[in-house]
Amino acid sequence: MILAAHEQGEGRPILLLHGAGGDLTAWETLAPQLNGRTLAVDLRGHGKSGDGPWEWEAVLDDIEETIVHFGLVNPVAVGHSLGGMVAGMWARRHPDCPAVISLDGHRAAATDPANYAGLAPEQVEADLAKLTAIFNAQQETITRPNREITEALRKSAEFADSLPIFAAVTTPFLLVLAMKNLPVPPDLIGLMDAHRAGLRRDLPAICPDVEVHEMDATHGMVYTQPTETAAIINEFIGR
Repeated sequence: MILAAHEQGEGRPILLLHGAGGDLTAWETLAPQLNGRTLAVDLRGHGKSGDGPWEWEAVLDDIEETIVHFGLVNPVAVGHSLGGMVAGMWARRHPDCPAVISLDGHRAAATDPANYAGLAPEQVEADLAKLTAIFNAQQETITRPNREITEALRKSAEFADSLPIFAAVTTPFLLVLAMKNLPVPPDLIGLMDAHRAGLRRDLPAICPDVEVHEMDATHGMVYTQPTETAAIINEFIGR
């Protein structure tokens, strides 16, 4: 499947992958600030791209067809949220990828209870039930991606935790970790803090070769701080 895409700029090719429920317009402010030729795509089931079962290898095949169609050769892979997870998978498939950057794409907010640190297990379980109820309610209002894709993502082990995938990547890898919470109910702030604490605990052990940059931003850094985010990307790619 050739994906809907938008390209701009000249120079080093850079592939841009948006988050779940988003589309290529996520990059409209950030992309012009990058040093290279960018290609932002709508992942399958998102934006103006076609639908299809959410199978990770098929998603990567879509990207393969699309970059060939646009004539991109061995691009840097940059992704936000879900797109950061896909970028890691892309780099694992393409060990000659010059660099991969994940913008706060690592583990789903609702992941395995063991992935939260510093919170009592019974509190984690109770808070996860509340978070799951919120996600279930949101799913009723979302039309794109469709429910089949949304459910496939929520049930996917790779979406729940991409750190084992990142550990298999041999290309230079930067993970930009958001240090501020998105707006959540006050009683779930502890769960979000524990989620971040679990990442800070586990990344050095599971992914020792992944460089981590902690950014004073929320998960929505691509939208809220595009200039600062673009500078981080340019600096990493530049070296």
